[in-house]
Amino acid sequence: QVQLVESGGGVVQAGGSLRLSCVASGRTFSTALMGWFRQAPGKEREFVARIIWSGGSTYYANSVKGRFTISRHIAKNTVYLQMDSLKPEDTAIYSCYARESNSDTHWGQGTQVTVSS
Repeated sequence: QVQLVESGGGVVQAGGSLRLSCVASGRTFSTALMGWFRQAPGKEREFVARIIWSGGSTYYANSVKGRFTISRHIAKNTVYLQMDSLKPEDTAIYSCYARESNSDTHWGQGTQVTVSS
Protein backbone atom coordinates (compact mmCIF):
# COMPACT_ATOMS: atom_id res chain seq x y z
CA GLN A 1 0.00 0.00 0.00
CA VAL A 2 0.95 3.61 -0.53
CA GLN A 3 0.14 6.34 1.98
CA LEU A 4 0.00 9.98 0.93
CA VAL A 5 0.10 13.00 3.23
CA GLU A 6 -0.45 16.52 1.92
CA SER A 7 0.56 19.79 3.54
CA GLY A 8 0.89 23.44 2.66
CA GLY A 9 -2.70 24.53 2.29
CA GLY A 10 -4.00 27.71 3.85
CA VAL A 11 -5.59 31.08 3.25
CA VAL A 12 -4.03 33.53 0.83
CA GLN A 13 -5.12 36.72 -0.91
CA ALA A 14 -5.78 36.79 -4.64
CA GLY A 15 -2.52 37.13 -6.52
CA GLY A 16 -0.58 35.33 -3.82
CA SER A 17 1.24 32.01 -3.81
CA LEU A 18 1.18 28.72 -1.96
CA ARG A 19 3.21 25.54 -2.27
CA LEU A 20 1.59 22.20 -1.58
CA SER A 21 3.60 19.11 -0.72
CA CYS A 22 2.63 15.45 -0.80
CA VAL A 23 4.84 12.81 0.77
CA ALA A 24 4.42 9.18 -0.25
CA SER A 25 5.34 6.27 2.01
CA GLY A 26 4.93 2.53 1.94
CA ARG A 27 5.22 0.59 -1.30
CA THR A 28 6.43 3.47 -3.47
CA PHE A 29 8.81 1.57 -5.76
CA SER A 30 6.12 1.00 -8.38
CA THR A 31 4.91 4.60 -8.60
CA ALA A 32 4.30 5.58 -12.22
CA LEU A 33 2.97 9.08 -11.75
CA MET A 34 1.75 11.49 -9.11
CA GLY A 35 -0.48 14.49 -9.33
CA TRP A 36 -3.20 16.68 -7.93
CA PHE A 37 -6.95 17.01 -8.20
CA ARG A 38 -9.13 19.59 -6.52
CA GLN A 39 -12.76 19.87 -5.51
CA ALA A 40 -14.56 23.12 -4.82
CA PRO A 41 -17.80 23.24 -2.80
CA GLY A 42 -20.72 22.07 -4.89
CA LYS A 43 -18.52 21.13 -7.84
CA GLU A 44 -17.11 17.92 -9.24
CA ARG A 45 -13.53 16.89 -8.64
CA GLU A 46 -11.25 18.48 -11.23
CA PHE A 47 -7.85 17.39 -12.51
CA VAL A 48 -5.10 19.94 -11.82
CA ALA A 49 -1.69 18.53 -12.79
CA ARG A 50 0.39 15.37 -12.94
CA ILE A 51 4.00 14.37 -13.33
CA ILE A 52 5.53 11.15 -14.63
CA TRP A 53 7.65 9.86 -11.78
CA SER A 54 10.65 8.56 -13.71
CA GLY A 55 10.89 10.94 -16.67
CA GLY A 56 9.43 14.06 -15.09
CA SER A 57 7.13 15.08 -17.92
CA THR A 58 4.21 17.18 -16.78
CA TYR A 59 0.64 17.91 -17.80
CA TYR A 60 -1.70 20.65 -16.59
CA ALA A 61 -5.33 21.58 -16.73
CA ASN A 62 -5.90 24.62 -18.92
CA SER A 63 -7.30 26.49 -15.94
CA VAL A 64 -3.94 26.43 -14.12
CA LYS A 65 -1.45 26.33 -16.99
CA GLY A 66 1.13 29.09 -16.65
CA ARG A 67 0.27 29.69 -12.99
CA PHE A 68 0.89 26.32 -11.31
CA THR A 69 4.04 24.20 -11.47
CA ILE A 70 4.25 20.55 -10.47
CA SER A 71 7.60 19.01 -9.55
CA ARG A 72 8.95 16.04 -7.64
CA HIS A 73 11.86 15.01 -5.46
CA ILE A 74 12.44 11.33 -6.10
CA ALA A 75 14.68 10.66 -3.09
CA LYS A 76 12.11 12.24 -0.77
CA ASN A 77 9.13 10.54 -2.48
CA THR A 78 7.53 13.97 -2.58
CA VAL A 79 5.52 15.83 -5.19
CA TYR A 80 5.02 19.59 -5.02
CA LEU A 81 2.50 21.98 -6.47
CA GLN A 82 3.69 25.57 -6.66
CA MET A 83 0.64 27.79 -7.10
CA ASP A 84 1.21 31.39 -8.18
CA SER A 85 -1.14 34.18 -9.19
CA LEU A 86 -3.90 32.50 -7.22
CA LYS A 87 -7.51 33.41 -7.95
CA PRO A 88 -10.63 33.04 -5.79
CA GLU A 89 -11.81 30.31 -8.17
CA ASP A 90 -8.78 28.24 -7.15
CA THR A 91 -10.40 27.79 -3.73
CA ALA A 92 -10.86 24.05 -3.18
CA ILE A 93 -9.68 20.99 -1.34
CA TYR A 94 -6.54 19.81 -3.12
CA SER A 95 -5.86 16.08 -3.06
CA CYS A 96 -2.69 14.31 -4.06
CA TYR A 97 -2.80 10.98 -5.90
CA ALA A 98 -0.28 8.34 -6.89
CA ARG A 99 -0.78 5.78 -9.65
CA GLU A 100 1.22 2.58 -9.67
CA SER A 101 2.46 0.81 -12.76
CA ASN A 102 -0.45 -1.65 -12.42
CA SER A 103 -2.89 1.33 -12.46
CA ASP A 104 -3.80 1.07 -8.75
CA THR A 105 -4.45 4.60 -7.53
CA HIS A 106 -3.97 5.97 -4.02
CA TRP A 107 -5.25 9.24 -2.57
CA GLY A 108 -4.27 11.60 0.19
CA GLN A 109 -6.73 13.12 2.63
CA GLY A 110 -6.66 16.55 1.00
CA THR A 111 -5.63 20.03 2.08
CA GLN A 112 -7.78 23.16 1.98
CA VAL A 113 -6.73 26.11 -0.14
CA THR A 114 -8.74 29.31 0.26
CA VAL A 115 -8.10 32.36 -1.91
CA SER A 116 -9.74 35.56 -0.72
CA SER A 117 -10.61 38.40 -3.10
